[in-house]
Amino acid sequence: MDKLEALASISRLSDNVIRVLGQNPGKFTLQGTNTYIIGKKRPFTLIDAGEGREEYTPLLESALRDASAKSDPGEADVSDIVISHWHHDHVGGLPAVLGLLWRLWDERNVSAPFKPPRLHKISATLAPSSHSQLQSTIESLASGSFTPSPDGSPFHDLHDAQILPSSGLRVLHTPGHTVDSICLHVPQDNALYTADMVLGQGTAVFEDLAAYLASLRTMLAFVRAHQVPVLYPGHGPVVADGAQVIDMYINHRLEREAQLLALLRAPPPAASPAAGDGGSHPWTTWTLVATLYAAYPESLWLPAARGVDLHLQKLESEGVVRRLGGEGKDTSWEVVL
Repeated sequence: MDKLEALASISRLSDNVIRVLGQNPGKFTLQGTNTYIIGKKRPFTLIDAGEGREEYTPLLESALRDASAKSDPGEADVSDIVISHWHHDHVGGLPAVLGLLWRLWDERNVSAPFKPPRLHKISATLAPSSHSQLQSTIESLASGSFTPSPDGSPFHDLHDAQILPSSGLRVLHTPGHTVDSICLHVPQDNALYTADMVLGQGTAVFEDLAAYLASLRTMLAFVRAHQVPVLYPGHGPVVADGAQVIDMYINHRLEREAQLLALLRAPPPAASPAAGDGGSHPWTTWTLVATLYAAYPESLWLPAARGVDLHLQKLESEGVVRRLGGEGKDTSWEVVL
């Protein structure tokens, strides 16, 4: 990585916040996972740890060295690391980050022993599907590289409305993208770190639409009540008009739901000539996708089917639609109301 690329990957957003890119750009990660250094001097708080790309560690090191120029060398570089949710691109870099912090301490030849950071996260028990990924990351953490919780577990459990004393960050538990997703209010900037609930570009994926919509409404109420103008997303650029974008996310999902219901209330698609009959078949997840996304490349239909199916599951739980049979994209549906 040349100097210009490194400079583009480290951005000072304010006197209190530095953003470091995780060096994992992609279709779903945009320019990469954003990690944030919070504070004006040591010890800092780090939000998320990237996925562990080798190129990320020297960037984080450079950012910490620059930010610590006027800090007490006897203070740890980072006192707290907050993980927004279990996805690997946010938690997988923990071993490398902890190793870096230990090395930076040793290089300063401080006579006191290393002060390992505390790790914070909403309880991992809320995300059983992630257990194996989290467990493998936890097992790779070097002994003594972090300060365990009072019960001996690696992560200090976060809870909704908690304020971290070291940084003043306020926790909002916002399930939907994952069950353990959180947002963080950064009071010094009056900004909201949104992790993967709201991105800097495009729309986000989710695992539970009902929970996701409820959390978006919680976020919208929070930014309006506290007059928070700015969003710091987990991927993509800073969002300057936070309330407007969150409102757009909500409306986008409600519009998609209305489109699905309108289709389901219309006559089902006719059978193809190859089917050998002139009748019609019920709407399926796939025929709904093919109709809604007819103007898009077919390569996008399968990913879109996941979102459509989650919409239908929400409507089914509300008693609005009924599942008739089939599995996966071939599941058939009808409107109840």
